[in-house]
This record gives sequence, C-alpha cells and structure tokens, in this order.
Amino acid sequence: MQRITITLDDDLMKDLDRMIAEHGYQNRSEAIRDFTRAGMQQAVQKSGQSSDCIAALVYVYDHAARNLSRRLVENYHGHHDLSLATLHVHLDDDSCMEVTALKGAGKDVQHFANHIISERGVHYGRLVMIPTESKKNASKVKHNHHRR
Repeated sequence: MQRITITLDDDLMKDLDRMIAEHGYQNRSEAIRDFTRAGMQQAVQKSGQSSDCIAALVYVYDHAARNLSRRLVENYHGHHDLSLATLHVHLDDDSCMEVTALKGAGKDVQHFANHIISERGVHYGRLVMIPTESKKNASKVKHNHHRR
C-alpha cells in the first residue's frame, strides 16, 4: 500500500466528510479508496473497455404488459452464458421485481442489461457492475507476487 498526499479545497473536503459520515466509513482513507474504485469503474464503463465483471441487474416491471414475460425469458435464454441466477419478487397486483446476478465481459453484460431495461413494460432498471480479474491476469499477479 502506498501513502499519498492530496490537496482539496474546503468545500470539497466538507462534502467528502459529509459523505464519509453518511456512509459510515471509519476513516477518510477507506472512503477515498472506495470512492476512487467507483469512479474508476464508471470511467471504464463509459470508455467501452471490456474487462470481466460480475453484476447485479435490478428491474421492476408490469407483469401484465403484453408479452413482456415471454420477451424477458427469450432475452435470458439468448444470453444464458451471462446469467447466473435470478430472484423474482411479486411487489403488488401489477408489479414484479427481478434481481439477476450476471458474469461476463463488461460490454456484453452492459448490452444485455440495456436490452432488458429498455423493454416496454419495464418501469425501472439499474445495473451495478463490479470488475473482476480474469483467471489469466490473476495467475500472473500471483506468480509475480511469489517471485519477490
């Protein structure tokens, strides 16, 4: 781990301290590490780079919308290699929520999520992506670590 020194203006420091308190961090370093990772993940997603990831796709939809259930199932069957598991929850007489765990190349996961969220009858959707190391890169890191 490396120690760095940064300079922040007073307003930004106030905002940072407020967020640290709201999120319950024990210290500034822990918070800044998490906020940095989140910002870097967002930048990778926007740039279109395709690193491996795991993800949670959460969406709420009208179960009575015309052919929506069939279209959703067809989407999942067409992308069975990405989907790990789905939790289905009945919210009320009209709405259901699904939470799906996904795993694969970031661009493929994002494309699939966009397709689901844009279906007519889906009222809300959000994708949370978490980058993962590929097995090839992980073995290189382990190998280099043992050389020290």
